[in-house]
Amino acid sequence: MAKMAASMVESGEDAFRKIFKFYRRRNPPPDFSDVIDFSKGVPSDKIVPAELDPAAVSDVEAARVGLQPVRDWRAHGLHGYPGFIFISNPFLRGSQPPWVRQCLKTYPQKPNVCNLDMHMSPSDTQDIWDKSVQGLRRPSSGKREPKTLLERLRWVTLGYHYNWDTKTYSANHYTPFPADLHLLSLHVTAACGFPGFNAEAGILNYYRSDSSLGIHVDESELDHSRPLLSFSFGQSAIFLLGGTCRQDPPTAMFMHSGDMMVMSGQSRLLYHAVPRILPAPQGHPASEMEGCSLGSPLQDSTVVQPVSEEDWAVCSRYIQSSRVNVTVRQVLGPGQSFPQTLSSHQRTDSGQPGGYHDDPDGGETGKRKRSSCDSPDTVET
Repeated sequence: MAKMAASMVESGEDAFRKIFKFYRRRNPPPDFSDVIDFSKGVPSDKIVPAELDPAAVSDVEAARVGLQPVRDWRAHGLHGYPGFIFISNPFLRGSQPPWVRQCLKTYPQKPNVCNLDMHMSPSDTQDIWDKSVQGLRRPSSGKREPKTLLERLRWVTLGYHYNWDTKTYSANHYTPFPADLHLLSLHVTAACGFPGFNAEAGILNYYRSDSSLGIHVDESELDHSRPLLSFSFGQSAIFLLGGTCRQDPPTAMFMHSGDMMVMSGQSRLLYHAVPRILPAPQGHPASEMEGCSLGSPLQDSTVVQPVSEEDWAVCSRYIQSSRVNVTVRQVLGPGQSFPQTLSSHQRTDSGQPGGYHDDPDGGETGKRKRSSCDSPDTVET
């Protein structure tokens, strides 16, 4: 893999796109031996320890959002990627199902915005969960059946709603950001050395087994000094982290259920992508969640509420073959405000899931591109 990347750079080709296509390839399947797996604790010359601040979040505060004490988190960085932090599943046992339930049942509710709004009436997308539960509770017949609304969900936006057409946020396209997700983000960023993080925008991406996320940079936020957070639930994925140019060959790593990433500092504006979804390995939390005690209270003051057996029957059916990723951002820095020149209600009619999903070549189909590092033949529209 390293030799292949080197040859791409030498020939002036777009190394990121080539490696994206390599990992997305189905026949023959790619070699995954070069993919970093932080969960295995295997020593690597690429992996370095990441320093956290256990004093920033008390054990009680961590438990309220379903997290282990910060001193027990396994946090890593990567050589050549200052500001990148990977945290291997810091959730307490039994604390992932409530977050999965929130992603599937609560966050897609109105007034939040989703891809289905692009081509369906507001009344049709009013309660995606209730309109999907019957279909997802029904045992599979083996026949091809119409997909439920939940299975057709590709993205949901929270807080300041990202506009996929203009690649911007705006002041008058905003709904209250979920308090529980804000608190989770606040504690994770504080432990990583970023106190006072204000979760203002979120994008949830819903991946099926054949989904992908194209090559892009998250640069639409007005303040890039604050980190970008990523939370994963369900099936596993390969995540590619590159450089400031598409010619920089990316590093591949697995993201399993419960894993978190923080992109800050010099890593905040790097190219990244998800070329492939993979079944969760045996023993990883995506399968572990099946055996959790879902009906018992987790803690008196917790914001993480237990999941009913009825709800979990739907959630578990969904994540058996799917992955949910949540990214959280602070859009505005101190004293910043939005420019008033753009309309906040422009929407795309393309129905593209996530604005940048499912491009087989890894093209940036929705996020803003920086062309200064791209040669003319690699810029995609």
